[in-house]
Amino acid sequence: MNHRYLPLTEEDRRSMLAFLGLSRQEDLLAPIPVSLRSQDPPPLPAAMDEADLAAWFHARAAMNADLLRHPSFLGAGAYFHFVPAVVDHLAGRAEFYTSYTPYQPELSQGLLQAIFEFQTMIAELCGLPVANASLYDGATATVEAAFMAAAQTGRKRVLVPRTLHPHYREVLRTYLGARELILVEIPIEEGHLVPTRLPLDGETAALIVGYPNFFGQIEDLAPLAAAAHEMGACLIVVANPIALGLLEAPGNLGADIVVGEGQPLGSRPSFGGTGLGFIACGENFLRRLPGRLVGQTVDAEGRRGFVLTLQTR
Repeated sequence: MNHRYLPLTEEDRRSMLAFLGLSRQEDLLAPIPVSLRSQDPPPLPAAMDEADLAAWFHARAAMNADLLRHPSFLGAGAYFHFVPAVVDHLAGRAEFYTSYTPYQPELSQGLLQAIFEFQTMIAELCGLPVANASLYDGATATVEAAFMAAAQTGRKRVLVPRTLHPHYREVLRTYLGARELILVEIPIEEGHLVPTRLPLDGETAALIVGYPNFFGQIEDLAPLAAAAHEMGACLIVVANPIALGLLEAPGNLGADIVVGEGQPLGSRPSFGGTGLGFIACGENFLRRLPGRLVGQTVDAEGRRGFVLTLQTR
């Protein structure tokens, strides 16, 4: 091996070209028209040793306007948060970090326990008894909650105020239309909802409310829940998990389903990803809850263990 990063030797290259019946490496490009090929070598510096190469990359990375040195008003939900070093340390510990699928509980106890602890935390923050192992992101978690409410009530109308994140409203409109459900955008007054002026009726499956809403206002959930329940509809709350450390848990105020984006819990923006959706609900929605659900049990010898519960999702 001539180079630590380039494991192929010249003999390896000649052997592969001979096997393909070619004499030069350039012959591999024969199917690509010459007019589409770059005739000049890429503008790369001369070869450097590892220390100089690392310094070269660090110097260029320093030219970026990163979130450590600059405020950002982009994102509308994907924000920079300080993540303590202990988070990465704990996430990488062998007790929790396993490569096995949760469907193999004998080999994935660490991962299953981590999911169980996450579910427990979300359930406590939301004030509801059941939470799953997470969903794709906050927007699709909101969609799943709307599906659950529609299935539970047998109704088709879903009310959404303009105080809900515009991207969430767009995703709802796309998904609900495919299920022949009706999305109704309702007006707001001074940045929040007025419980006595909601267009709730006997066809309403759910009212979806942001908490805090997109404009940063804290909706009064209790009267909104009462108004929805009076018409037989569900209250779905889209919550910020960090805000739930200060605000009253939505489930304690009458919410039937609570969803949200988990990125604030410790994921970096990473150019728009990766996000995760959380969802919690009452026990009456348990069989409609999508995604994985981890439960605690004991083995044949009475030792605590964790398994995927209910039906395979």
